[in-house]
Amino acid sequence: MAKEKITGSEALMRSLEHEGIKTIFGYPGGAIMPVFDALYDYRDKLNHILVRHEQGAAHAAQGFARVSGEVGVCLVTSGPGATNTITGVADAMIDSTPIVVIAGQVGASLLGTDAFQEVDLVGITQPISKWSYQIRRAEDVAWAVSRAFYIARSGRPGPVVLDFAKNAQQELTEYEPVDVDFIRSYDPDPETDPKAVAEAVALINEARKPLVLVGQGVELGNAQEELRAFVEKADLPCGCTLLGLSALPSDHRLNKGMLGMHGNLGPNVKTNECDVLIAVGMRFDDRVTGKLETYARQAKVIHLDVDPSEISKNVAVDVPILGNCKRTLALLTELIQAQRHTEWIESFRPYEEKEYTQVIDREIHPKEGPLNMGEVVRKVSEATRNEAILVTDVGQNQMMACRYFKFTKNRSVVTSGGMGTMGFGLPAAIGATFGRPDRTVCVFMGDGGLQMTMQELGTVMEQKAPVKIILLNNNYLGNVRQWQAMFFNRRYSFTPMMNPDYMQIASAYGIPSRRVAERGELEEAIREMLDTDGPFLLEACVIEEGNVLPMTPPGSSVNYMMLDLDC
Repeated sequence: MAKEKITGSEALMRSLEHEGIKTIFGYPGGAIMPVFDALYDYRDKLNHILVRHEQGAAHAAQGFARVSGEVGVCLVTSGPGATNTITGVADAMIDSTPIVVIAGQVGASLLGTDAFQEVDLVGITQPISKWSYQIRRAEDVAWAVSRAFYIARSGRPGPVVLDFAKNAQQELTEYEPVDVDFIRSYDPDPETDPKAVAEAVALINEARKPLVLVGQGVELGNAQEELRAFVEKADLPCGCTLLGLSALPSDHRLNKGMLGMHGNLGPNVKTNECDVLIAVGMRFDDRVTGKLETYARQAKVIHLDVDPSEISKNVAVDVPILGNCKRTLALLTELIQAQRHTEWIESFRPYEEKEYTQVIDREIHPKEGPLNMGEVVRKVSEATRNEAILVTDVGQNQMMACRYFKFTKNRSVVTSGGMGTMGFGLPAAIGATFGRPDRTVCVFMGDGGLQMTMQELGTVMEQKAPVKIILLNNNYLGNVRQWQAMFFNRRYSFTPMMNPDYMQIASAYGIPSRRVAERGELEEAIREMLDTDGPFLLEACVIEEGNVLPMTPPGSSVNYMMLDLDC
C-alpha cells in the first residue's frame, strides 16, 4: 500500500510537532509562504507569535529558550527576512542559546542567479552558528529538522539555521519521523578522564583559598543542585558570571556576588588571591578576566566544561575536566573531603563592607536628588519577593539590573552577554513570557535600547504578553556617556538623547503606563505595575549622569576596581 504523500511544508509542521515544539516566533513573506499556508492547519498545535521585525523573532526565541530550557524557534522569509535574524543568531552563538531559525529561500533552480530576495544564508551564518544547512528536497525535511534540533540542544547549546528552498516546500514526499541522536565526529558530551577528576580532587582537598567561578553552563546543564552540593560539602565561596547569576541563590552564604568589570569587589579581588580556581561552565570572557597577563597567576586552575575548545583558550588550565557539569560536579562531590574554610570566607567581608558603604548604600538608599537606577532595580526586585525573571537590554540598565536584582529561582537571568546587543531586551522578554507563563517577567531597559526594537510593543499589544517594562530613562546613551566621562574628558559626542513621550507611545499600543520621577511615588508605582494584569510600562526618570560602579577599567587587572570616578 502506497504511503501518503505530503508537501515539504507539511513535513516541516509534522517534524516540529514530533520535536515537541508548541511555540514559534515569526514573520511571513513570499519565499516562506507555502510553510505559512501549512501552518494555517496546525494553529491548534503550533502557536505562532507574529512579531514586528525578524530580529525580534530571533531574540524572542532566545528569551523563550533561556527561561524554558527548550529550543526556541523562529520562522522567516528569505533575503532581508533572513538577514534580519543574523544579530540574534550571532547573539545566540556566543551566549550558547539553543534556537533554530527556519528561513525561506528561492527555488533550487534559481540558486546563484541573484533572484529576487536571494541571499547566501548558509554562507553568512556558518561562522556564527553550530550548523547551517540548505534543504533543497522535500524528502530531506524530516532528517534536517531532527538533526537541527539535536545539534541545537545537545552539548554546548547554540543556534542552527535551516535554509528552506521554495521548491522543497512545495514538492510532495512520503513522511516518516526521524530521530537523530548521533552524528559522526560530533561529540556533545565528551568522556570525562578519571585521572583529571582525581587531580582536581587532590587540589581541592589541599586548597586553603579555593574560589569557584559559576557560569551559565550550570544552568544549561541543569546542574544547580549538583553545584550546591559541591560547594556546600567543601565550603567553597563562589563568584558568578553575568549569565550565571541565578544558578545559585543570591542570598546563599557562599555566593559572594558577580564577577567582572562591573561585578562585586570581593570575588574580583579574591580571584587574584585564591590558590585554587575552579571554573564551572564559563569561558573566561575578557569582561571577567580583565588583563590576562595578571589574571589568577598564583592559582591552580581547574576548568569544568562540555566544550573542549574552551579549555586553555584564554586562561591556561592545569586540570581540564570535560563533560556535562551535572555529571562532573557529582563526580567531584563524591570524592572531595568535607571542609570548612571559615577564615578564607571571612576575608571577603571587609571588601563587602567597603563596597556597600562606598557604592551600594549610596546607590539604593540615596538621601536626596533624582532617582538612581540601582534604587529602582532593588525596589522592583523586592516587590517581586526576588522571584521574578530578570530580562535586560544592554548598557547601564543591564549592569545596574544584574548588580541589584536578587534571585531565588534558577533560569532567572536573560541578558545579552557576549554580543551586548542593544534592542535585545523587549523581544527577549516577550519570548520569556511564553517560555514561563507562570512567572513574572521584568525587563529593564534604557531609552536607547528601547527605541531599537520598540516596534515589538505591537507584539505585546496583540499577544497581551504580560511584560513588565521598566524604562530607566536618563536621556543619554548612558554606558557610552560614562566611558566618555572617564576616558574622553567628558566630551559627550552624540550620546545625549532627544526622547519621545513614552506615555503617549504606550497609550497608542493600549499598554497601561506610568511615569515616576519622585522617590515618594516609586513604591506605589511599582505596586501598580505588578498588580496590573498583562503588560505595563513604568518609566523611571533617573539621574542623567549616574555611573555604574565599581568598575575595572579596560586593560586593568581584575583586582583593580574603581569605586568612584576620581580613583
